Amino acid sequence: MRYRLTFIVGLAVGYVLGTKAGRERYEQLRKSAQQVAQNPAVRNTAESAAQQGRHFADLAYHAVSDRVGDRMPDSVAQRVRSLRERNAQGAGRDDWGSSAT
Repeated sequence: MRYRLTFIVGLAVGYVLGTKAGRERYEQLRKSAQQVAQNPAVRNTAESAAQQGRHFADLAYHAVSDRVGDRMPDSVAQRVRSLRERNAQGAGRDDWGSSAT
């Protein structure tokens, strides 16, 4: 109960302080976040991280499938196959907005 009360008090204090900062402070933070997101260096780094993530996920998939192989339940194997097929058909875009190029 003590933790709930602490959480509610923290939420109330955050709300009060947030409303005192006002709309213009919110807009200022939003604008600076957009500028960071639009920065080409940030976009290139995010794209590189997405490509590396796909590469290492593929390596991990092959390593696990080599070790587990036939011991994997059919339902799991079918799910993995369907996900790989879906990703192959939709190649080029992912949920994070990065391209597969």
